Amino acid sequence: MLTFFSKYKFFAIFFLVLSIIIIAIIYQIMKPKEVLKIYQPADVSTELVDTTLQYVKKYHTIADFSLINQNGETITQDDYKDKIYIADFFFTTCQTICPIMTGNMAEIQEKLKNDDEVMLLSHTVTPEIDTVAQLKRYALEKGVNDAKWNLVTGDKKEIYDLARKSYLAAKDVPFSENDLVHTENFVLVDKKKRIRGFYDGTDPESIDKLLHDIKILEKED
Repeated sequence: MLTFFSKYKFFAIFFLVLSIIIIAIIYQIMKPKEVLKIYQPADVSTELVDTTLQYVKKYHTIADFSLINQNGETITQDDYKDKIYIADFFFTTCQTICPIMTGNMAEIQEKLKNDDEVMLLSHTVTPEIDTVAQLKRYALEKGVNDAKWNLVTGDKKEIYDLARKSYLAAKDVPFSENDLVHTENFVLVDKKKRIRGFYDGTDPESIDKLLHDIKILEKED
């Protein structure tokens, strides 16, 4: 009996390994493909959405924009055409969550520095303070790569509308026109200008999920 098992041990091991490989292949084939949700205004907390859009359930996309970056260049949707990008809202004099968010955005920039499909876009919510010169100083201080990451300023109402009507990422300030309380949200936008995810820009685990979800988006047709 021992001689029999010794004689066929190689074949037993071979078929065991082959079986494991076949099972793994079948699992991968049958495993559901990961697909990211396409977010609509109706999916988001009403406090983050303009009242005119709170019940919209389909076809939501990021509106066209024209803003100025840290180098004094006009930035529009054309600069993000056929790109996946991460958007957020901040201001350079913020001493609470903004430094953490900017640090995490810089980490994302570093991890994706060789990924030409992905860009970053940070909007100031205090354009009256965050001039081009101020944004440039901030960009240099934080290690912003101009080719990948735009810090933008511009018309306050346009930024307000983008935050509340496009990115769904900021709270309104009651009785104060065009003023925002920005959130910690990083917003993932796909190549068709649709929102595909919201992430806590202060939470390392949420940042890891964002990076994972970007890879899923890159596999979409």
